[in-house]
Amino acid sequence: MREMEESKNGLWSRRTGIGIITILIFIFIGGTNISTAGFLGIGDTTSWKEEVLLHDGSKIVVERWQKHGGRSEPGQKPGISDQSITFTIPGINKTVKWADEASAELGGRANFELFALHILKTTPYIITSPYLCLSYNKWERPNPPYVVFKYENKEWKRIEMTELPMEFKNINLVINSNSHEKELVSQHLVTTEMIEQFNSSLTQEECKTIVRTPIKIWCAEEIYDGHGSWYGIDWFTSKPSHEACINFCKRKEITSQYCPCDRLFKSKTKEK
Repeated sequence: MREMEESKNGLWSRRTGIGIITILIFIFIGGTNISTAGFLGIGDTTSWKEEVLLHDGSKIVVERWQKHGGRSEPGQKPGISDQSITFTIPGINKTVKWADEASAELGGRANFELFALHILKTTPYIITSPYLCLSYNKWERPNPPYVVFKYENKEWKRIEMTELPMEFKNINLVINSNSHEKELVSQHLVTTEMIEQFNSSLTQEECKTIVRTPIKIWCAEEIYDGHGSWYGIDWFTSKPSHEACINFCKRKEITSQYCPCDRLFKSKTKEK
């Protein structure tokens, strides 16, 4: 599956909308700087504040930042290449930052869409979802389609969905921030009510609440070759043997880290 196929048959159609390219002409006047321009939505970075409703009914204010870049189709609004969310943990006055950087496997785009931030006692959790099908494959095709991070020992660690506290149920961050960027940066504070309104057009089950059981996923399985290209899984499953599959990986120079032959043919491979 290539980029055009993602646009038609991707994991979530909400993530591929065609944007209108607006030409911004502006003059820097004394005192104006790049940071200010970015906050106002001018340039390739933006930031804004969101009011987040936690599972216990309390609220905190977070700052979100994103940068545009990475591969995109002609005429398509540039996607997000880097993003972060910064907040202070209630009760201990500790400021924490979670960041998602551009991925070479994804053509220089970010890995995730942010769905929720929750805090149990003083431990923060970030709930994300892979951004488009290539990211979904990169992150091992999770189902439910979330990638969850827990802040522990001063670092963010990925955890299994089963480790996410059951108390967490609500989606509390603006999901499709790239599409709503102009409205977001124009607000002094994006309130919880605004967040709900921004997300109201998303009908997918996983966007309404944090689901705990598998759902239907429309992303075909693809394999990264380690050099910037992806191959449909049928290129490998159609091979008559483990040896033929391995030879295909060698011909295409697919690195051993990504070659799926051992996994696909493990029942036919003798233990050594």
